[in-house]
Amino acid sequence: VQLVESGGGLVQPGGSRRLSCAASGFTFSSNYMNWVRQVPGKDLEWVSTISSDGSNTWYAGSVKGRFTISRDNAKNTVHLQMNSLKSEDTALYYCSTDPLGSSRGQGTQVTVSS
Repeated sequence: VQLVESGGGLVQPGGSRRLSCAASGFTFSSNYMNWVRQVPGKDLEWVSTISSDGSNTWYAGSVKGRFTISRDNAKNTVHLQMNSLKSEDTALYYCSTDPLGSSRGQGTQVTVSS
């Protein structure tokens, strides 16, 4: 399993950012995919899950209505569109094949600050 996240960076509060994850080494289209995040010194936090065909999505209460997960099975990619970003969204974001984040990439840092 190889997962490579990208798209992180510095964004102002209220701004938007789109994260991407390129997957390889497994049958992507058969797997649910997840985004998790971690703040230094804290546990991994589940953010969102999308079903294998993209027809169902789930969100943590803290991001519901602001974040949108999507996938492109033809390109083996999963995305996280983040809108109305808040300082508390600052974290290292990972895509993962499981909601606990036990199989995840190297992460991409998102910093929300003015």
